[in-house]
Amino acid sequence: MILRDMLGGFLALFIAVASAGQTHHYKLGGLQIDDPWSRATVSAAPNGVVYLTIKNTSTTPDKLIDVASPAADQAQVHDMKVENDVSQMWLVGSVDLPPGRTVTLAPNGLHIMLLGLKKPLEAAQTFPVTLTFEKAGSITIDVPVEPMGATGPSQGS
Repeated sequence: MILRDMLGGFLALFIAVASAGQTHHYKLGGLQIDDPWSRATVSAAPNGVVYLTIKNTSTTPDKLIDVASPAADQAQVHDMKVENDVSQMWLVGSVDLPPGRTVTLAPNGLHIMLLGLKKPLEAAQTFPVTLTFEKAGSITIDVPVEPMGATGPSQGS
């Protein structure tokens, strides 16, 4: 009985540690950054994208004011919409993060644009992105690359 309980405890600990290695959740002050991901690019693609979710769990507003990555010459926050079958995209200076709210950067909306990729983004690899917030400061996160055509982060990531 004791041995079974010990083995069960070790198994639960192993699963928790293994799962922690696969998850991509970050905390910076009152900000929670979840599930960053990108899509693989073809070898000739000059640009890439990053998607993620930011939740402001504090009672103070904050703002995403800068993004950067060594994977590209520039990183910028863009917004996009499709009207009458025409995609429009524009640069966003900052992203407001009201207290208690979640902001999602996702396909066909707000996203981080990587301009001038240094090399193609390959599925199953990761690359760093630094997010800078007006009040919380900066944090560097690892962004997993999903296969081309992915519509979200892999299950278990």
